Amino acid sequence: MGHENFSEMRKAMVVSQLRTTDVSDPRVIAAMNHVPRENFVPAASRNVAYSDRGVQIGDGRALNAPLATGRLLNTAELTKDDKVLLIGAATGYTAAIIAQLAGSVVAVEQSSKLAAKAKTNLNDLDNVQVEKANHAAGFVAQGPYSAIIIDGIVDAFPEALAEQLAPEGRLIGSIMDNGVARLAIGHKTGDTISYQYFADCGGVALPGFEQAKSFNF
Repeated sequence: MGHENFSEMRKAMVVSQLRTTDVSDPRVIAAMNHVPRENFVPAASRNVAYSDRGVQIGDGRALNAPLATGRLLNTAELTKDDKVLLIGAATGYTAAIIAQLAGSVVAVEQSSKLAAKAKTNLNDLDNVQVEKANHAAGFVAQGPYSAIIIDGIVDAFPEALAEQLAPEGRLIGSIMDNGVARLAIGHKTGDTISYQYFADCGGVALPGFEQAKSFNF
């Protein structure tokens, strides 16, 4: 499939999946229209790179559907002043989009195979750093961060990540709540974080949080 066809598929994704929902930030839409998602999936899956479901990328993992990624980043309201910690780099797709929106991003991936792939895919972006580390541990060495984004559904937000937020920072992700995945954002004030839920959202599960010490909602 040629570059032109992928470009058309990308435009169709923006029109049919993003603009028809609550992904309203024009910067997010532009960034997702700019990044070639087909380059972040296995060759055999390139023809379904823009479908409205997760795409398997190996090691038992999948990329979030474009709409789930769009909603996550729409809620984050990133600017060039933001220093972002991304949890779950996978093959680097979401980090490549964040690189268009924020000042810098540290992308953590606990799968050695996927971390290596992300480093290769993001090699030409000078404001992205990929680190191999446990998802729930984050990456303290480069903190604190003004925004932490968890790219996948988890059971709870770990305290270890919240502690890496800068004052007034925010933590964005999808939490499984009574069997339903809900988009959530937490705002840090002092040592406390107040959370609010948004609409139900789709997405893929992100491993690594099973034993993490977490906040209770």
